[in-house]
Amino acid sequence: MIEKMHKYTFLVFHKQYNDFLHKLQGVGVLHVKEKPEGNTENDALRDKLQLAAQVDKTIGEAFALLTLDMQPLPQDEQVDGAQLINEFSEMKEEAHRIETALERTQKEADRMAVWGNYSTDLLHKLADEGFVLQFFSVGKARFNQEWETEKNAFVVAESGSTLYFVTVNRQPVELDADVVTLNEHNQLQLEQDIQNLKGLLVAQQGKMQAWTVANLNNLKKFLADIRNGIVFDKVLLNTTAEADNKVMLLEGYCPVDTEKDLIALLEAEHIYFQKENPDITDADIPVKLKNNWFARLFEPITKLYALPKYDELDPTAFFAPFFMLFFGLCMGDGGYGLLILAAATIAKYKMPKFKSVAILGQFLGLATLVVGILTGMVFGIKLDEAPWPWLANVKHLFVTSTNYGENLGYDPLMVFAIAIGVFQILFAMGFNVVKITIQHGFKYAVSTLAWLVGLICLILMFLLPVAGVELSKMALNVLYVLAGICGLFILFYNSPGKNIFVNFGSGLWGTYGMVSGLLGDVLSYIRLFALGLAGGILGNVFNQLALDLSSGMPAYIGWLPMLLILVIGHGLNFMLCIISSVVHPLRLTFVEFYKNAGFEGGGKAYHPFSKQTTEQE
Repeated sequence: MIEKMHKYTFLVFHKQYNDFLHKLQGVGVLHVKEKPEGNTENDALRDKLQLAAQVDKTIGEAFALLTLDMQPLPQDEQVDGAQLINEFSEMKEEAHRIETALERTQKEADRMAVWGNYSTDLLHKLADEGFVLQFFSVGKARFNQEWETEKNAFVVAESGSTLYFVTVNRQPVELDADVVTLNEHNQLQLEQDIQNLKGLLVAQQGKMQAWTVANLNNLKKFLADIRNGIVFDKVLLNTTAEADNKVMLLEGYCPVDTEKDLIALLEAEHIYFQKENPDITDADIPVKLKNNWFARLFEPITKLYALPKYDELDPTAFFAPFFMLFFGLCMGDGGYGLLILAAATIAKYKMPKFKSVAILGQFLGLATLVVGILTGMVFGIKLDEAPWPWLANVKHLFVTSTNYGENLGYDPLMVFAIAIGVFQILFAMGFNVVKITIQHGFKYAVSTLAWLVGLICLILMFLLPVAGVELSKMALNVLYVLAGICGLFILFYNSPGKNIFVNFGSGLWGTYGMVSGLLGDVLSYIRLFALGLAGGILGNVFNQLALDLSSGMPAYIGWLPMLLILVIGHGLNFMLCIISSVVHPLRLTFVEFYKNAGFEGGGKAYHPFSKQTTEQE
């Protein structure tokens, strides 16, 4: 559900205003309404936004330096945040300088490797004696053997198709070869330089880690202060000055359940305010979801698409059970469900920050486990075909085509997927009836209600006889009459207030859209069966592959390739199943359910004017 809001309007004397805003920020429950024209450009605000981005980036870079055993020290209130940013920037630049020098030296060492451990001092002495030493590289095919006698060329090394040689003469010579300039340090000396630079880099990284341990929480506090200042400045920009700038007018919204502290502040500060129920069609009203513990787990899915508008119904609690069931059907394997359940349970206790996500994972894993047990699929093993004696008395209970396909004519899971799809679509239409009634009044929901009742009548008339249920003539007549009445409302009362011809035209067009859309919507649910079937088949293929490839090997050897195939194969299949089991239920929720539920979305999230703490980082 969506939490009810009250709209507040404040009139505050200008000299009292800044102090009032600080106290209002401390209460942290008011969502400030933005001006229609938006925030005015402000250089100071832009500077703070840029600084916040810089500090946030620095925190990320510093945190990446820490190892698991390193715990940052508590905050030091006396530390200057701006100075910390400069210190880290200087340390990072020094580390970058060392890394650049190390990379450059490594390249030089590789380049000089072919020339051996020459002596630079000896080369200088030869030059002082009047000898000109020139160093070249050339492809083997281009090397002229006459250079050895005519130019005093001496081959030093050969690497691949390249020759490296030196000429010793009294005068410089010109050759059709690439000139090489020797480094002042030979390869051995360059290798020593590399080790020295690596030592400097390790020392610099250690220095940065120690600095991070001492200052990471100080940086977080600095960032929190900047962001609090940003929020404060934005509130100032959304304030309207009245009465020659003597009175400040501010508007905002507060959840009814938390307005007690706000009213206490206003009365204590003797602030004039007006509280009222907002116009529910006002697009500025923020949306705060309020659900029970189970539905709250699925709120991130709702927010992934869009928040409902303030005057809409929150769909979270209504699609949550369907999403869980759809996930289980798409995974379809009880073994995989057990893995998800175990991993989520471990994460619940080992990673408290992700507790809600872990609990959601537990429910999804449990749904998969239940589906897998009912259908007899565990780690790609079809239990109804397994040759294990202890399963003999329960094989007939598994929901498989072997046990129920003959009676139904189709795979029971495919029938169930279509049935649950029809049920969700009808449920969504009922949701839409309630939503339209709340937003606009019952008369505007009559056409949608007629479609819902009419479809139910048609389903009862045509599907019950197929299922072996014979309806009495009176019951059939009642259904025909109801369907006919629904048809009249659909064709002639789909747009209350408009003339009959407009209603009839829009009714025909709406009927075409509804019939064609429903067919596509229902067929989309077959994928629930297809994805679960595909995952089970692929898992079974890996099982068979592991058995076949290891069957001819001795037992003490064969277990290894079997284990590798099972782990890699089921690991790949598990990941593919996870992806499809998340994506398709999302699609069914955001397309089929939302469309038939008339979901509009576009609500603004509730963001109270509050002080940020380092725990919120």
